[in-house]
Amino acid sequence: MKAYDVIVIGAGSIGIPIALNLAEQKLSVLVLDSEHAPSQENNKKAIGGVRATHSDYGKITVSQRSIEILKSWKENHGDDLGWLSNGYSYPAYTPEDEKKLKDLMQVQLSFGLNIKWVMPEAYNELVPGIMMDELRGSTYSPEDGSCSPLLTAMAFYFNAKRLGVKFQFCEKVTGIAVNEKTIQEVKTDKGTYHCRMVVNAAGNNARSISQLAGIDIPVTPDNHEAGITEPVERFFGPMVVDMRKRPGSANFYFYQNHEGQVVFCITPDPSIWGVDNRSTSEFLPMCSKRMLEIYPRLKFLKVRRTWRGQYPMTPDGFPIVGRMKECPDFINAVGMCGQGFMLGPGMGELVARICLDTLTESDHRVLQSFNPYRDFSGMEVFK
Repeated sequence: MKAYDVIVIGAGSIGIPIALNLAEQKLSVLVLDSEHAPSQENNKKAIGGVRATHSDYGKITVSQRSIEILKSWKENHGDDLGWLSNGYSYPAYTPEDEKKLKDLMQVQLSFGLNIKWVMPEAYNELVPGIMMDELRGSTYSPEDGSCSPLLTAMAFYFNAKRLGVKFQFCEKVTGIAVNEKTIQEVKTDKGTYHCRMVVNAAGNNARSISQLAGIDIPVTPDNHEAGITEPVERFFGPMVVDMRKRPGSANFYFYQNHEGQVVFCITPDPSIWGVDNRSTSEFLPMCSKRMLEIYPRLKFLKVRRTWRGQYPMTPDGFPIVGRMKECPDFINAVGMCGQGFMLGPGMGELVARICLDTLTESDHRVLQSFNPYRDFSGMEVFK
């Protein structure tokens, strides 16, 4: 029965970067996942956007580091992730949205983000043909970007394997034995393993995995749908996030990826809780109507496919990350609220430092936002 320094539960957008960073620090790492291959749950359903334009120091800092890692990955490791520094934009069509965005922008600027307010004419140059009626302007953050979730996952996975990370697929965790706040063993439907620490990076299954260690956390999956078009020559730049509510949706967003395909997603209103991966007949008509309203040029594109995945949500829209008081050897890195792909590279480094007890002063400030024992009374803006 082999013993490991760390067992990571979940081979997705958070688990694989954590494993990679731990292996880079010479720790022995086992990753357990019930799926048949890496990144088979929500990571492969991500649309690929990577932004630091959040409302809080913690998420901003981790995402800024993710952007640094992803945009320099090809230079440092040789793998092409399809990275584009295409930016993010939040157009405002009401005085209320304009005020919210400008107020938030002051917070973002105070944390060092490269973000600015552009007037309607300048925004039309970024997104030619955008609806100009009642457009009041838009925030624009040019250093935000996008890359391929599939290429990224495979690059991190194979680099982790080269460093000696052991991956066990089709293996479901069934028990975590804890004695006097210490991890004794991890049981699966195929065997038993010993380790010094366990990292829960189980995405949709975060709560049930935590409960195996006798710890409850408020993470609940929320269903979202997305779609993708045929590839065409690039005709606009940044991700467009329309914050306005419409029947059935709180907001929606779309961008053109590195292959020229337009990828789009909608935030359902009300939320659709649980895990249901079946695409619906309502999504495409609802989303198409919104997309053509704000950007009529999209009407010429053919949709190739749609799909459904989940956002593992917390009550306030912030992740749950840190050692647990009930068992300090059990570390949660869960509840990414649909932003695991963009947080993953930076979160991998942060969680590795938690495991190694090498946290910096900035890390401690970041982790205040992600504290598992907070009261969850706050709320991420435009999450």
